[in-house]
Amino acid sequence: MSEIPGDLKFLKSHEWARVEGDGKITVGISDHAQGLLGDLVYVELPNVGDRVEAGNACAVVESVKAASDVYAPVSGTVVAVNAALADKPETINEDAYGEGWLYVLEAEEPDQLNELLGPDDYAELLEDDDH
Repeated sequence: MSEIPGDLKFLKSHEWARVEGDGKITVGISDHAQGLLGDLVYVELPNVGDRVEAGNACAVVESVKAASDVYAPVSGTVVAVNAALADKPETINEDAYGEGWLYVLEAEEPDQLNELLGPDDYAELLEDDDH
């Protein structure tokens, strides 16, 4: 199993959220999720300025096997997207928690992060899924 960074929060649907120093929230999909999907061939990101709602789909990652919705961890406004993924979606496969980030949010209700899974709880979820 891959290492799960300690500074991340997770949705049960395998998205991760990292609170940055400026309070903005960077979002991506977990290493576990990219592993299940396989080689990613396409990414559809929200637009800068889009408002996203916690728990709603706001992006899509597509592999040779399947397309999968990406859900927003918190409600807010998209302030940046990882445009490099348009030409190189496999970056998510190579570095899910780093260069493979999807978008950045300005959160409306940062307290919503408290409802997400911590790294240990997420690791437990993955272990339960494997059994």
